[in-house]
Amino acid sequence: MQASSFGEKFSWGVSSAACQTEGAYLDDGKGPSIWDTFTDRKGKICNNDHARVACNFYHLYPEDLSIIRQLNIPNFRFSLAWSRIIPGGTGAVNPMGLDYYDRLIDNCLEKGIDPWVTLYHWDLPQALELKGGWTNRDVVSWFSDYVSVCAKRFGDRVGHWMVMNEPMVFTGAGYFLGVHAPGRRGVRNFFPAVHHSVLAMAEGARILKSACPDAEVGSTFSCSMIEPQTTSRWDTAAANRVDALLNRLFIEPALGMGYPVKDVPVLRKLEKYMLPGDDQKMIANLDFAGVQNYTREIVSFSLFTPYVHARLVDAKRRTKDITEMNWEVYPPSIYHMLKKFDAYPGIPKLYVTENGAAFKDVETAGRVHDERRINYLKDYIAQVFKAKQEGCKVEGYFVWTLTDNFEWAEGYRPKFGIVKVDPETQRRTVKDSGRWYGDFLSGR
Repeated sequence: MQASSFGEKFSWGVSSAACQTEGAYLDDGKGPSIWDTFTDRKGKICNNDHARVACNFYHLYPEDLSIIRQLNIPNFRFSLAWSRIIPGGTGAVNPMGLDYYDRLIDNCLEKGIDPWVTLYHWDLPQALELKGGWTNRDVVSWFSDYVSVCAKRFGDRVGHWMVMNEPMVFTGAGYFLGVHAPGRRGVRNFFPAVHHSVLAMAEGARILKSACPDAEVGSTFSCSMIEPQTTSRWDTAAANRVDALLNRLFIEPALGMGYPVKDVPVLRKLEKYMLPGDDQKMIANLDFAGVQNYTREIVSFSLFTPYVHARLVDAKRRTKDITEMNWEVYPPSIYHMLKKFDAYPGIPKLYVTENGAAFKDVETAGRVHDERRINYLKDYIAQVFKAKQEGCKVEGYFVWTLTDNFEWAEGYRPKFGIVKVDPETQRRTVKDSGRWYGDFLSGR
């Protein structure tokens, strides 16, 4: 298997996100995001880390783009920071923020790198959180205005747009579990955040498709292969509920199928937040779905877990092959998730917009050796190839991520990058995995 085996039109790339890499968190007119506020709360982030400097991508992006070019990676996925463009979330637009992304996009194109832009990668302006954030239905119009500004400014040069990144994660972790920004808990926050995110994703897609008719417009979805611990009807039913919640809650309404309330009856509480006509407003008409898979989950029945009556079986109890995130390394998971999404009617195309792993790297004589990451990428890419060979409409693969960066609540502890970043000096060192990926893409 070589990169060329996937065909000339297959899109290979690497992914990143603004909040995780840019730093410069209040520079040049940027307003604070919910993550800037959340990281100020002691004990919320591993080692009390923050993203104020991160990888300093804001200032060092020419160097990072040169590395991407050096590694023969033709596509770069990155996100725009809403609070850098509209510091207050609504109202006045920050010209310096627009100018920065102009420079970034233009530099990509000058280096022969195709920019793939994500509009929302979890960093809501803090000013909007003070008004209720994703629990306030007005967020749909706030987000629409932001999308319109971006489409008008950058649409002449961006051919691939992703409206949102993993809405299940930013609503579940941020508005139900409280472990991510803004740190809210409970179904009273989760359900309105879910519904308003679904509406905003669909409206954002409509705006982009109207303003940028020649571009591809999609959104990305987190997903994990879900299997029952046993073949009992209790575990099987529990696994089905978890699958509906983790994998289907956002893609199905976007496709006009509605929420999976038959499988998770508590989701009927979403009806409280639905207005007449919302069933149609939720349909996004996406050109593609971004599949983001890292692992599988084993599920068992749990009487004492509210709402879903299911629990995830700790990966450390069943295998030694786990990542720094305590995720099982299970390459067939990406094959099964691609097949699952491929089976939906109404998705013209799939891209793997994130896949990668955090492992402990070994550095000797200025080289960063990460053989486990290389093997992970090889094995998962092989499963993508298997799905494609069987007719799955997957047309691209993006590694998560370019540089070791701020991994949300985990801080800087887990390293996902194919490029090491020294936090003290900001010096970049291409790891063995980066060299391997570059050679793979070059046919070497």
